[in-house]
Amino acid sequence: MTAQSVLFFDIDGTLLDHNKELPNSTKEAIQQLKAKGHVVAIATGRGPFMYKRLREELGIDTYVSYNGQYVVVKGEVAYKNPLHRPSLEKLTNDALKNNHPVVYMSPTVMRSNVPEHAFITESISTLKMEMPSHDPLYYQDNDIFQTLLFCEEGEEKQYEEAFPAFDFVRWHPLSVDVLPKGGSKAQGIEQAMQKLQFAKEHQYAFGDGLNDIEMLESVTNSVAMGNAEEIVKSHAKYVTKPVDQDGIYHGLKMLGLL
Repeated sequence: MTAQSVLFFDIDGTLLDHNKELPNSTKEAIQQLKAKGHVVAIATGRGPFMYKRLREELGIDTYVSYNGQYVVVKGEVAYKNPLHRPSLEKLTNDALKNNHPVVYMSPTVMRSNVPEHAFITESISTLKMEMPSHDPLYYQDNDIFQTLLFCEEGEEKQYEEAFPAFDFVRWHPLSVDVLPKGGSKAQGIEQAMQKLQFAKEHQYAFGDGLNDIEMLESVTNSVAMGNAEEIVKSHAKYVTKPVDQDGIYHGLKMLGLL
Protein backbone atom coordinates (compact mmCIF):
# COMPACT_ATOMS: atom_id res chain seq x y z
CA MET A 1 0.00 0.00 0.00
CA THR A 2 1.19 3.51 -0.83
CA ALA A 3 2.24 5.55 2.23
CA GLN A 4 -0.31 8.11 3.36
CA SER A 5 0.15 11.49 1.70
CA VAL A 6 -1.51 14.90 1.71
CA LEU A 7 -2.57 16.52 -1.56
CA PHE A 8 -3.48 20.17 -2.06
CA PHE A 9 -5.59 21.09 -5.08
CA ASP A 10 -6.28 24.52 -6.54
CA ILE A 11 -9.90 25.00 -7.61
CA ASP A 12 -10.33 27.10 -10.76
CA GLY A 13 -8.69 25.45 -13.74
CA THR A 14 -7.54 22.53 -11.59
CA LEU A 15 -10.43 20.83 -9.78
CA LEU A 16 -13.04 22.75 -11.78
CA ASP A 17 -12.95 23.06 -15.55
CA HIS A 18 -13.40 26.31 -17.46
CA ASN A 19 -17.19 26.03 -17.08
CA LYS A 20 -16.70 25.82 -13.29
CA GLU A 21 -17.84 22.21 -13.31
CA LEU A 22 -16.23 19.23 -11.57
CA PRO A 23 -15.24 16.56 -14.13
CA ASN A 24 -16.51 13.09 -13.28
CA SER A 25 -12.98 11.69 -13.54
CA THR A 26 -11.77 14.23 -10.97
CA LYS A 27 -14.50 13.35 -8.51
CA GLU A 28 -13.75 9.67 -8.95
CA ALA A 29 -10.03 10.28 -8.44
CA ILE A 30 -10.63 12.21 -5.21
CA GLN A 31 -12.85 9.43 -3.90
CA GLN A 32 -10.14 6.86 -4.68
CA LEU A 33 -7.48 8.94 -2.93
CA LYS A 34 -9.59 9.16 0.21
CA ALA A 35 -10.37 5.43 0.10
CA LYS A 36 -6.62 4.79 0.09
CA GLY A 37 -6.24 6.88 3.24
CA HIS A 38 -4.72 10.00 1.71
CA VAL A 39 -5.65 13.46 3.00
CA VAL A 40 -7.25 15.60 0.29
CA ALA A 41 -7.13 19.36 0.79
CA ILE A 42 -7.79 22.54 -1.16
CA ALA A 43 -5.49 25.53 -1.72
CA THR A 44 -7.26 28.42 -3.41
CA GLY A 45 -7.53 32.16 -3.80
CA ARG A 46 -11.25 31.83 -3.07
CA GLY A 47 -12.83 32.41 0.31
CA PRO A 48 -14.42 29.50 2.24
CA PHE A 49 -17.98 30.65 1.48
CA MET A 50 -17.23 30.49 -2.25
CA TYR A 51 -16.61 26.74 -2.36
CA LYS A 52 -18.65 25.33 0.51
CA ARG A 53 -20.70 23.12 -1.83
CA LEU A 54 -17.55 21.75 -3.46
CA ARG A 55 -16.06 20.86 -0.06
CA GLU A 56 -19.26 19.09 0.90
CA GLU A 57 -19.44 17.21 -2.39
CA LEU A 58 -15.87 15.95 -2.04
CA GLY A 59 -15.89 15.54 1.74
CA ILE A 60 -12.97 17.92 2.33
CA ASP A 61 -12.39 19.53 5.74
CA THR A 62 -8.84 20.87 5.29
CA TYR A 63 -8.36 23.96 3.14
CA VAL A 64 -6.08 26.90 2.51
CA SER A 65 -8.20 29.92 1.54
CA TYR A 66 -7.42 33.42 0.32
CA ASN A 67 -4.03 32.40 -1.03
CA GLY A 68 -2.85 31.21 2.37
CA GLN A 69 -4.34 33.83 4.68
CA TYR A 70 -7.09 31.67 6.23
CA VAL A 71 -6.30 28.01 6.93
CA VAL A 72 -8.63 25.33 8.28
CA VAL A 73 -7.32 21.87 9.25
CA LYS A 74 -9.81 19.07 9.90
CA GLY A 75 -12.63 21.57 10.36
CA GLU A 76 -10.83 23.88 12.78
CA VAL A 77 -9.23 27.26 12.03
CA ALA A 78 -5.45 26.80 12.22
CA TYR A 79 -4.15 30.15 10.92
CA LYS A 80 -5.44 33.67 10.24
CA ASN A 81 -3.54 36.56 8.67
CA PRO A 82 -5.86 39.51 7.92
CA LEU A 83 -4.93 42.60 5.93
CA HIS A 84 -3.54 45.57 7.90
CA ARG A 85 -6.67 47.67 8.47
CA PRO A 86 -5.15 51.21 8.35
CA SER A 87 -3.36 50.35 5.10
CA LEU A 88 -6.56 48.88 3.69
CA GLU A 89 -8.43 52.08 4.52
CA LYS A 90 -5.82 54.18 2.69
CA LEU A 91 -5.91 51.79 -0.28
CA THR A 92 -9.68 52.15 -0.43
CA ASN A 93 -9.49 55.94 -0.41
CA ASP A 94 -6.78 56.06 -3.08
CA ALA A 95 -8.64 53.59 -5.29
CA LEU A 96 -11.86 55.60 -5.05
CA LYS A 97 -10.06 58.65 -6.40
CA ASN A 98 -9.03 56.58 -9.43
CA ASN A 99 -12.50 55.07 -9.94
CA HIS A 100 -11.07 51.67 -9.01
CA PRO A 101 -13.61 49.80 -6.84
CA VAL A 102 -12.64 47.26 -4.20
CA VAL A 103 -14.34 44.21 -2.75
CA TYR A 104 -13.63 43.16 0.85
CA MET A 105 -13.53 39.42 1.56
CA SER A 106 -14.07 37.76 4.94
CA PRO A 107 -14.45 34.01 5.60
CA THR A 108 -18.22 34.26 5.17
CA VAL A 109 -19.03 37.01 2.63
CA MET A 110 -17.70 39.58 0.19
CA ARG A 111 -18.81 43.22 0.20
CA SER A 112 -18.22 46.01 -2.32
CA ASN A 113 -17.34 49.63 -1.53
CA VAL A 114 -19.46 50.83 -4.48
CA PRO A 115 -23.06 49.92 -5.38
CA GLU A 116 -22.05 48.54 -8.79
CA HIS A 117 -19.27 48.74 -11.37
CA ALA A 118 -18.76 47.14 -14.79
CA PHE A 119 -15.34 45.75 -13.82
CA ILE A 120 -16.83 43.96 -10.80
CA THR A 121 -19.67 42.51 -12.84
CA GLU A 122 -17.43 41.26 -15.64
CA SER A 123 -14.75 39.64 -13.47
CA ILE A 124 -16.91 38.16 -10.69
CA SER A 125 -19.29 36.68 -13.27
CA THR A 126 -16.46 34.47 -14.54
CA LEU A 127 -16.47 32.76 -11.11
CA LYS A 128 -20.20 32.07 -11.45
CA MET A 129 -20.78 33.73 -8.09
CA GLU A 130 -23.44 36.15 -6.90
CA MET A 131 -22.38 39.78 -7.06
CA PRO A 132 -21.16 41.24 -3.73
CA SER A 133 -23.61 43.48 -1.92
CA HIS A 134 -22.74 47.08 -1.11
CA ASP A 135 -21.21 47.83 2.30
CA PRO A 136 -18.42 50.44 2.04
CA LEU A 137 -17.55 50.23 5.75
CA TYR A 138 -17.50 46.44 6.05
CA TYR A 139 -13.72 46.36 6.55
CA GLN A 140 -13.92 48.53 9.66
CA ASP A 141 -15.55 45.89 11.88
CA ASN A 142 -14.47 42.66 10.20
CA ASP A 143 -11.18 40.92 9.53
CA ILE A 144 -10.49 41.05 5.79
CA PHE A 145 -8.22 38.32 4.47
CA GLN A 146 -8.19 39.38 0.84
CA THR A 147 -9.39 42.36 -1.13
CA LEU A 148 -10.11 42.54 -4.83
CA LEU A 149 -8.90 45.72 -6.53
CA PHE A 150 -10.48 46.36 -9.91
CA CYS A 151 -8.25 48.04 -12.46
CA GLU A 152 -6.88 47.36 -15.92
CA GLU A 153 -3.59 45.58 -16.47
CA GLY A 154 -0.63 47.73 -15.49
CA GLU A 155 -2.65 50.13 -13.34
CA GLU A 156 -1.81 48.15 -10.21
CA LYS A 157 1.81 49.39 -10.42
CA GLN A 158 0.93 52.62 -8.64
CA TYR A 159 -0.50 50.66 -5.72
CA GLU A 160 2.43 48.26 -5.54
CA GLU A 161 4.75 51.24 -4.99
CA ALA A 162 2.46 52.99 -2.50
CA PHE A 163 1.51 49.99 -0.35
CA PRO A 164 4.54 47.91 0.68
CA ALA A 165 2.40 46.05 3.24
CA PHE A 166 0.48 44.34 0.42
CA ASP A 167 1.13 42.01 -2.50
CA PHE A 168 -0.89 42.44 -5.68
CA VAL A 169 -1.54 39.32 -7.80
CA ARG A 170 -3.58 39.59 -10.99
CA TRP A 171 -6.23 36.93 -11.51
CA HIS A 172 -8.34 38.61 -14.22
CA PRO A 173 -7.67 41.31 -16.85
CA LEU A 174 -9.79 43.66 -14.72
CA SER A 175 -8.91 42.59 -11.18
CA VAL A 176 -6.04 41.81 -8.80
CA ASP A 177 -5.95 40.03 -5.45
CA VAL A 178 -4.63 42.19 -2.60
CA LEU A 179 -2.84 40.08 0.04
CA PRO A 180 -0.65 40.69 3.09
CA LYS A 181 2.99 41.06 1.97
CA GLY A 182 4.59 37.67 1.52
CA GLY A 183 1.26 35.88 1.68
CA SER A 184 0.89 32.84 -0.55
CA LYS A 185 -0.61 29.37 -0.78
CA ALA A 186 2.86 28.06 0.08
CA GLN A 187 2.76 29.96 3.37
CA GLY A 188 -0.71 28.60 4.11
CA ILE A 189 0.34 25.04 3.36
CA GLU A 190 3.31 25.48 5.69
CA GLN A 191 0.89 26.50 8.45
CA ALA A 192 -1.31 23.47 7.74
CA MET A 193 1.72 21.19 7.88
CA GLN A 194 2.42 22.30 11.45
CA LYS A 195 -0.82 20.51 12.32
CA LEU A 196 -0.73 17.62 9.83
CA GLN A 197 2.97 16.73 10.16
CA PHE A 198 3.53 15.06 6.79
CA ALA A 199 7.10 14.56 5.60
CA LYS A 200 7.95 16.64 2.53
CA GLU A 201 8.17 13.60 0.27
CA HIS A 202 4.51 12.87 1.07
CA GLN A 203 3.25 16.35 0.18
CA TYR A 204 1.67 17.02 -3.24
CA ALA A 205 0.16 20.08 -4.92
CA PHE A 206 -1.75 20.64 -8.17
CA GLY A 207 -2.30 24.09 -9.71
CA ASP A 208 -2.56 26.12 -12.90
CA GLY A 209 -2.48 29.85 -12.05
CA LEU A 210 0.04 32.56 -11.33
CA ASN A 211 -0.99 32.46 -7.67
CA ASP A 212 0.06 28.78 -7.62
CA ILE A 213 3.71 29.44 -8.48
CA GLU A 214 4.99 29.69 -4.88
CA MET A 215 3.04 26.56 -3.96
CA LEU A 216 4.42 24.61 -6.92
CA GLU A 217 7.94 25.74 -6.05
CA SER A 218 7.75 24.85 -2.36
CA VAL A 219 5.82 21.56 -2.34
CA THR A 220 8.12 18.63 -3.12
CA ASN A 221 5.76 16.85 -5.51
CA SER A 222 4.22 19.65 -7.57
CA VAL A 223 2.05 19.21 -10.66
CA ALA A 224 1.01 21.91 -13.12
CA MET A 225 -2.13 21.39 -15.16
CA GLY A 226 -1.77 21.11 -18.92
CA ASN A 227 -3.91 24.25 -19.29
CA ALA A 228 -1.48 26.31 -17.18
CA GLU A 229 0.65 29.06 -18.71
CA GLU A 230 4.20 28.07 -19.57
CA ILE A 231 5.62 30.20 -16.75
CA VAL A 232 3.53 28.22 -14.24
CA LYS A 233 4.58 24.89 -15.74
CA SER A 234 8.22 25.91 -15.43
CA HIS A 235 7.90 26.03 -11.62
CA ALA A 236 6.36 22.54 -11.28
CA LYS A 237 8.13 19.19 -11.03
CA TYR A 238 5.54 17.50 -13.25
CA VAL A 239 2.97 18.54 -15.87
CA THR A 240 -0.28 16.66 -16.40
CA LYS A 241 -3.01 16.93 -19.04
CA PRO A 242 -5.48 19.86 -19.10
CA VAL A 243 -8.30 19.89 -16.57
CA ASP A 244 -10.92 19.07 -19.22
CA GLN A 245 -8.88 16.08 -20.46
CA ASP A 246 -8.98 14.19 -17.14
CA GLY A 247 -5.89 16.08 -15.99
CA ILE A 248 -6.25 15.30 -12.28
CA TYR A 249 -6.86 11.60 -12.82
CA HIS A 250 -3.98 11.36 -15.29
CA GLY A 251 -1.63 13.23 -12.96
CA LEU A 252 -2.42 10.98 -10.02
CA LYS A 253 -1.86 7.87 -12.13
CA MET A 254 1.44 9.37 -13.30
CA LEU A 255 2.49 9.85 -9.68
CA GLY A 256 1.54 6.30 -8.75
CA LEU A 257 -1.09 7.41 -6.25
CA LEU A 258 -3.95 5.68 -8.09
